[in-house]
Amino acid sequence: MAADSGIPVRYEFADHIAVITLDRPDALNAVNSALAVGLGNALEAAAQDMDVRVVVVTGTGRAFCAGADLKALAAGDRIDDPDHPERGFAGIVRHWIPKPVIAAVNGFALGGGTELVLAADLAVIDETASLGLPEVRRGLIAAAGGLLRVHRQVSPKVANEIALTGQPISAVRAHELGLVNRVARQGTALDTARELAATIAANAPVSVAQSKWLMHETAKDEQGWDDRAWELNQEALVRVLSSADAREGPRAFAEKREPRWEGR
Repeated sequence: MAADSGIPVRYEFADHIAVITLDRPDALNAVNSALAVGLGNALEAAAQDMDVRVVVVTGTGRAFCAGADLKALAAGDRIDDPDHPERGFAGIVRHWIPKPVIAAVNGFALGGGTELVLAADLAVIDETASLGLPEVRRGLIAAAGGLLRVHRQVSPKVANEIALTGQPISAVRAHELGLVNRVARQGTALDTARELAATIAANAPVSVAQSKWLMHETAKDEQGWDDRAWELNQEALVRVLSSADAREGPRAFAEKREPRWEGR
């Protein structure tokens, strides 16, 4: 299956493994509506294809995903899939599928890129890449699942440091914390992810799918998948976006100066 014309997502399939590639390298694979549609549809295609046993999501160029497309937002454009808002940011953060999903983090992945990693079942990261949730440095919050998931995947105090300082985490540190499964040599994240995927794909498909389902169903209220968690997430986001600081953060970033916070 190839990506639809004009959709910045590529879909390849071989040996029971579907590789979905974010393909907006000039924009650091930032998420606009077209990418959200493409990624969400590709995930759904993989979910429905009986021959697909594992899905790998990666990026083209020097970034995995730079998060939301700020230019699109500044222009007043929406960055979600208008036909499937239930899939969440990038068509993936609330889009549960029965097949294991591996994030192959080939490069830059702060903010929304890290939230894609947190939504995946497994992750491989290039040794030069880093993760992090820098939203608080811009007067925002990691509302695409970052704050719902990070404290479930690392210890609470470490999660607080990640979420409240906004500082990046190196690939090695991410591995030490358990945020990723493997650190790959520079330029080999996709190859390493394929190897991991092949190991999973060699197992019984029903057993793998049911193992994922059982772990998901018994932990979804603890892993950022339940509806109540997302309702609370939306309440916090509304409070933040209505603040003066939320306007000041992006403005200061665009003007290349330190923000002047008002605390309101």
